[in-house]
Formats: sequence, structure tokens, C-alpha cells
Amino acid sequence: MRKSLWYSVLTILCTLSSIFAYAQDKLITGRVTDASDEALPGVSISVKNKKTATISDAKGEYKIKASIGDILVISSVGYVKVEKSFSAVTTLNISLVADNTSLEEVVVVGYGTSRKKDLTGSVTSITSKDFQTGAITTPEQLISGKVPGVSIISNSGQPGAGSTIRIRGGSSLSASNNPLIVIDGVPLEGEGGIAGASNPLSFINPNDIETFTVLKDASAAAIYGTRASNGVIIITTKKGKSGALRINFSSVNSLSTVAKQVSVLSADQFRTIVNEKGTAAQKALLGTANTNWQDVIYQTAHMTDNNLSIGGEVAKLPYRISLGFQTQSGVLKTDKLQRTSVALSLNPTFFNNHLKVDLSLKGSLQKSRFANLGAIGAAVSFDPTQPVYATVNPQRFGGYFEWLDRNSPTGLMNLAGRNPLGMLEQRFDEGTPQRSIGNIQFDYKFHFLPELRANLNLGYDVSKGEGTVYVSDSSAIGYVVGGKGGTNNIYKQTKQNTLLEFYLNYVKDLRFLKSRVDVMAGYSYNNYLTTNYNYASYTASGEKYPNTDPAFPFDKPENTLISFFGRANYSVNNRYFLTATLRRDGSSRFAPANRWGLFPSIALAWDLKEEGIFAKNETLSTLKLRASYGVTGQQDGIGNYDYYSYYALSAPNAAYQFGNSYYQGYRPGGFYANRKWEETASTNLAIDYGFWDGRVKGSVDFYVKKTKDLLNNIPQPAGANFSAYIVANVGSMENRGVEFSVSTQIIRKRELTWNLDFNATYNENKITNLTVVPGDQNYVGFPSGGIAGGIGGQFAFINSVGYSRNTFYLYKQVYDANGKPLEGVFVDQNGDGVINQDDLYRGKSSVPKVFFGLSSSLNYKRWNLGVVMRSSVGNYVYNNNYSQSGVQNQILGNNVLYNASTNYLTTGFKGNSQQLLSDYYIQNASFVRMDNANLSYDLGKIMKNSNVNLRLNASVQNVFVITKYTGLDPEVASGIDSNLYPRPRTFSLGLNFDF
Repeated sequence: MRKSLWYSVLTILCTLSSIFAYAQDKLITGRVTDASDEALPGVSISVKNKKTATISDAKGEYKIKASIGDILVISSVGYVKVEKSFSAVTTLNISLVADNTSLEEVVVVGYGTSRKKDLTGSVTSITSKDFQTGAITTPEQLISGKVPGVSIISNSGQPGAGSTIRIRGGSSLSASNNPLIVIDGVPLEGEGGIAGASNPLSFINPNDIETFTVLKDASAAAIYGTRASNGVIIITTKKGKSGALRINFSSVNSLSTVAKQVSVLSADQFRTIVNEKGTAAQKALLGTANTNWQDVIYQTAHMTDNNLSIGGEVAKLPYRISLGFQTQSGVLKTDKLQRTSVALSLNPTFFNNHLKVDLSLKGSLQKSRFANLGAIGAAVSFDPTQPVYATVNPQRFGGYFEWLDRNSPTGLMNLAGRNPLGMLEQRFDEGTPQRSIGNIQFDYKFHFLPELRANLNLGYDVSKGEGTVYVSDSSAIGYVVGGKGGTNNIYKQTKQNTLLEFYLNYVKDLRFLKSRVDVMAGYSYNNYLTTNYNYASYTASGEKYPNTDPAFPFDKPENTLISFFGRANYSVNNRYFLTATLRRDGSSRFAPANRWGLFPSIALAWDLKEEGIFAKNETLSTLKLRASYGVTGQQDGIGNYDYYSYYALSAPNAAYQFGNSYYQGYRPGGFYANRKWEETASTNLAIDYGFWDGRVKGSVDFYVKKTKDLLNNIPQPAGANFSAYIVANVGSMENRGVEFSVSTQIIRKRELTWNLDFNATYNENKITNLTVVPGDQNYVGFPSGGIAGGIGGQFAFINSVGYSRNTFYLYKQVYDANGKPLEGVFVDQNGDGVINQDDLYRGKSSVPKVFFGLSSSLNYKRWNLGVVMRSSVGNYVYNNNYSQSGVQNQILGNNVLYNASTNYLTTGFKGNSQQLLSDYYIQNASFVRMDNANLSYDLGKIMKNSNVNLRLNASVQNVFVITKYTGLDPEVASGIDSNLYPRPRTFSLGLNFDF
């Protein structure tokens, strides 16, 4: 009995002890890693249905208290959420698997974000993991060849040079064809950079960029109204994140070489021609040297790009600070760019996450020396038999060889080319452009109505460009009688863009039909103010040139844009989606009667994958139909005050003389009061597809863009205006095209993956009207594309109804039986026996019809091999080097000897001015280019008991080009190849520390 009692008591005590032990919290420790066993910092670990939570540290380690039976929830953006039931163990290691769908779930759009599955417009987002690598100097290079419908052509190989960016072809003729670029909510001014730096994007450190989002159709872009006719590129920079301290350091060092030179006669070929066909006086001019002047002016260039970023959280304040320093010399001697950039991001939250504040500040200071680009053409044409340095009177003109004339007051031969190296080394064009872009956004989720948010965005974009141009008074390019010449001038310009935007956003999931409402309405104020400073001209010694004083020290052109906008998204049952936007813009660039424009859009989407017939199909992972229509506007490319008669300060070379003094006056400019918005209406039909759980996915888009009321530069009748040409609304144009993209994961194994992405774009451009009265058969069109080498204005293109813009308008060349062109002999198109402008015909266009992009990424264990290739088909280029210098007169038709293109050996042309307009010089410039090849190795942790990870990489840029084009480079944005700054081939080695 007593034993039984004690046994019962003991049993009760053990049970109570077990219950107490079960209820008591225990400390659980562990480590969170990814599929490659790499530590994952910043992962959220919480106890389900309790307030207990923590975050993994830089080593992926965590500590949390929980009771037996509790469920731990482990989650992180970009990874599949894991729930683990806690038993008696005290150590719990967790491996997270990447969630490809969540990585793409939210996409940045105009004024906010959107779930990707809710998108109805044509939007492409590229994240940092897919950027091009290597020696990247300007941000747009990161996505070249990555986005269907987007063509990015670097304007030259000069450090910091910009690119010509076209989204679904150009929508305008005389106005801008550049897309609107928005950085962290701040739109950049649409018309170029500042004095001393022509590329506005060169101020943004590519290492600070997180994503590019490209809005291509009107449904996606119409929320930006007047500035969206050519598409929108939204750049989002990296932000502060909660969690432990994270430090990243990267360094890239590279060498660049000229991949190809312009083909000109060698010194021996040159001597042979002069000795055979030159006069005695010309033969006497021949030298004894063998100089390749392109070798003289070009060099192997070096670049180093170093970046440090620090991110983490201090007192619950997420932050990120980055510092970048880049120095790059150009392959053209004396060309150098140095850039220091700083970025700060603070992203705190208040009131239990109801108020989010995003502060973003970016600053950049450049110190540049700009080479004299005229030296490129001089090197192509300078006599190869002359030495670089003078052997007679070497103390003059900096010691460089120059053409001399004893009878000239300066001792220099008039109208003779100058020494290419002397042009570079004796001219100092040095500038220090600066720029700062920043904004602060307050996003408040109302306490009493959490579905409603208010967003206030205050931003600015301030830049200053200033510098000096100094040319020694002993330099041949600035020499005057008496030695009091040269140049010592300063320049300065400032630009200021201020921004205020406010919008309300209401998002609500409704039980009715499982629908979702997302409504937004807002207001925007943009002011653009430019200050141009005017200075007198000075000699190298600082003596002011007579009559160069400006009438006023500066002028301040200004324009303002005020907008009201709204957007509504409505979805039903996660299957049917509707988006409608409306924007009303008012610009000070138009007269009051035409100041306001209205830009609507509507889009529909149907997610067929959610329908019963497809829902259970395991092969099909995505099937979505999209359709949209919208109108966008255009105002870039017109003056701030051209809508009324005004007076502007005349140029210094148009001053009036009174006695011994010269005065700048004010003179009237051309005006057009009836100018209004150029408008582009876009229609888009598309299908998004995916198979095998997203291993193959992509989209096909069909689009039509019709632009009316073209801002067109048209001639004025004599005496009708104060300008020979004005920009008026005359004409229409359209672009039709197809975009195709596919992303595939060909191999997906634990230690081996291979991703292959491909995109293709077909775009056909056609001008549909160019006259006030449509269908005027007497109007041929207006010319464009000036040709160098002729007397007077000669043009390669004509813009005509029924043809693409930049269509070549030339004579059709006649050839002999052996296929050799006959100089000055052309097809008589109208059969009147006379060759004149009536025999010019419309031929090919410089605008490509098809372009492709291919990206490949092969990962094996810690190795990665990446390749990016691009191709363009159907674009043609006028070889102006052939036409200008491939003739005998180039060598023997001047007061000194000039080198010629090797094309002279093929044609034997003497030099007929009419020959410049021959279609012989039009060449097929289709090409396949490997932009980038990159090999990297991830060493992982490089020291015991540390979290320092190291990654090494090597890359080559501009690896090769396959083309039939015989000139320097087939990729010429203007369509006329004349002394292009060569794009270099760049070899880079880099490392990346992450800890």
C-alpha cells in the first residue's frame, strides 16, 4: 500500500516535471545557409504565433528561445519560407532554397511597385546578378544586349562617352529619341549632360545600381506622360538593409588596346604614288620617315575601378554607404577620366512600420582631360613619310614636325594639316564636372486605414560643369604673328532640376470574386533651370582678345512641367487584370492655348494558367495574354521660349562694329505660336509563357507605334519668320515590330547549372506624312546626315513619306565588266540624259531592322563562365573615310601631301565631287559582336574563423566582331562613319571581398 502510494506520488512528480520542462523555453542555436552551404545573413527567424524573433548574423548564425512543440518560421527575401517544429534538440541548422518566383514577384514601375503577376504592360526588369561585368564606365553598358526591343550603341570609345539608346525604334524626327531615365524616383533632364560631360549617366556609379526596369509600351510608360514616347528606364540603386554589418570591396584593373585601325596607305605605298603621279615640287615634299600616325596617337590605356560599400543597421536604422574611385585613360593619348563617387542610403521605419522613409543621396566629382578629337582625322590623313618631331628648327612649335612656309608671317604653311601628336599634347582641355542627385521619400500607411498610403517625394538633380581650354602660344594650332596667340579660356554651366511629387495609393483585397483593387492618384512639379556663363576670350598669356567681352555674364533658360496623374489596377480571381492610367501635363514650353496635354492608356491581361483547362498541366507553368493601348507625349528638342517672338543675345562672331569697338546685340529668333505636343499612340499584344516549372520562360510582343504632330524642323518662306527653319507640328511616322525573349535553364544540377537567355527584335520604321496637306506628291522630303569632304552642304539621307528615317538618297553607281566602279558614272534614273539631283534614288536605311542578344552563364561548383553577344541585321553605313580620302586628289590636290584610304588602290578615283553621292560607299554593316566574356572563381572563406569571402574574375570586352563592313567599326549610331573614336578591346582582372 505504502509502496503503491510512493509510486503514485513519484509518477505525478515526474509528469509535472516533464510538463514544466516542456513548457520551459530553451535556447536554440544554429546556422542558416543556402544550397551551396554559404552563410545567409539577415534571415528572419521567428516563433509562430509568438512575438519572439531574431535575425541571423554575418556568419548566418542565430540564437532564439523556444519551447518544445513551438514552430520556427525561417524566411528571407528570394528564398522559400521554411517552418520547423522544435523538439528537444538545442542546435538547428537550416538550408534555404532559392525561390525564383519570389525573386521576380515585385517589379518597380512608375510611382511604386507592382506584383509581376499583376503586370499588364510590356515591362522588363534586369537585376544586378544579370548585369554585364568587367570594366564598366557608364551604367547603360550593364544591360546592353539584355533587353528585347532596346538598342544600346556606345557613341565612341572615349572614357565616359554616352550611348545612343533606342526603345522600339525612334518615335520622332527632329525632337529627341532618347528614353526618359528615372533614378530612384528623380527623372533626369532629357537633353544631354552638362558642360564638360555629355553623358548624364556617367555620374552614376554602376556598382551602386540594383535594378534596371524598362517600360516599353504605352500602358507601362503613359504614367510619365509627356516624356514617355521613347520609353522609360527606371534605375533603382542599392538600399540599406536590416541585419549585421556587411562590407564589400571590389577592384577591377584593365588594359585597353585599339582593336582595329582605319586602313590607309603605308609610307612605301604613298611614296610610290607620289613618285609616279606627282609633280617635281610634290616629290620634293616627300620625307624619309615611315610613320604610322595612328600608332603615334593611340596607346595602351589603363583603368582601375575600386569600390567600397558598408551596410547594416545602427539603432534600428538600416543604412548603406558606398565610395567609388575610378581612373581611366583613353586609347587616344591625353584622354583621361577620373571619377570619385559617394552614395548614402538611409531607410528607417517608424510607428510600427507605418511610416517608411527612404533617403538617397548620390554625388560624383569628375576630373577629366579631354583629348583633341581632331587628331583622329589628322592621323588618318597626315603624310606618313614625315617624322613625328622636327629636324629643322626643333625649338619652334613644341619641337613637332609641322609644314613650314618661309613666306608666311607665322612661318607655318597656311591651310596645311597640323601634327596629330602636337594637336593632342599641346592642347589642355581640362574640366571638373560635378553632379549630385538625391531625394527623400516619405511613405505613410494610415493607422486607421492601412490599405491607404500617402507618398511624398522631394528630389533634386544639381550639376556644375566648369573647366579651362589652354593652348600654348607656341603651338601650331594656336600660333599667331608675334607669338601672342594660343588660348586660355574658361567655361562654366550649372543645371538644377527640382522635384516635388505626391500621391495616394489604395490597395485592397476584396472577397467579391477574389478581386484586388490598386488605385493611385498624384501630382508632380518639375522645374529645370540652366545657367550659362559667358566669358571673354584670352590668349595663352592671359591677355584678352579684343572685342570678345560678352554683353551679359550669363543667361538662365528655364522651363517647368506640372502634372496630374492616376492609375487603377483591378484583378479578379488572379486571372483577369485591368490597368488604366491617365496623365495631364502642362509645360511652359508651349503657348497657353496648347500648354496642356492628356495622355491615357488601358491594358488587359488574362492568366490562362489559372483556368481549369491549364491549371493541372504540369508541363505548362506560365501562360498569360496581354493587350494594351495608350498615348504618350514629347516635348524634348524644342526651345524654352520658341512659342512667341523673343530676342536673344547674338554670338560673339556676329557683333557689330562701332568705331574701334565691337558690340553684341539682341536679335529676334524664329517662333511658332501654334506648336503643340507630339503624340505617340501605341498598341501592344503579347503572350508570356513558361514550361517545366519556369526552366523555359519568356514572352512574345507585337507592337505598333504611331506618332502624329511630329515636331519637325521645316523651312520658312523668305521674310515669313526670323529664322530659315522652325520646329512645327508637321507629319506622322510609325514603328511596327515583334519582340521575342526566352530564358532557359538547360542544366539544373547541384554542382552544374547552365542558363541561356536569348532575345530578338524586329522593328520596321516608316514615315507616313511630312506635309501640312497629307499626300503632297511634290515634296521629296528633307535631307539629313552631312557628308564630310564636299563643297557646300551634301547629305547622305533623306526623310521621305513611305520610307524609313535615315534612308540613303544617292546616285546608283555604274561598274565596268570587271566590277570596278566608274568614277562619276551613274544610272540615269529618269532617262533625260543628264545626271543631276533628279537621278538620286532612295536605297537602304542606316536603321537596323533586326537585332539580337544572347547571354550564357555556365556554373560548375565554384566556377562561372559568362558570355554576352549582340547582333544587328539590316543596317547600312556610309563609309565617309572611303569617300573623303580614297581619291588621288586627297594625296596630290592640296598645297601639301595627305595620306589616303587604301580604297584608292581599288578604285583609282581622282576626285569627282559628285562621286561623294555614290551608293558605292554604302556598305552592309550587319554584325555579330561578342561584347563580353567573363570567367570567375569563388574561393569562399579565405581564412579560418572568419567570414571573409573572396571572388576572382577575368574578363574581355569587345572580344570580336564578325561583319562584312570594311571600315573601322560597323556599329555607327549616326549611320555615317567619319573618324570614329575606336572602341577598344579591354582585358580586365578583378576581385571581390565580401564580409
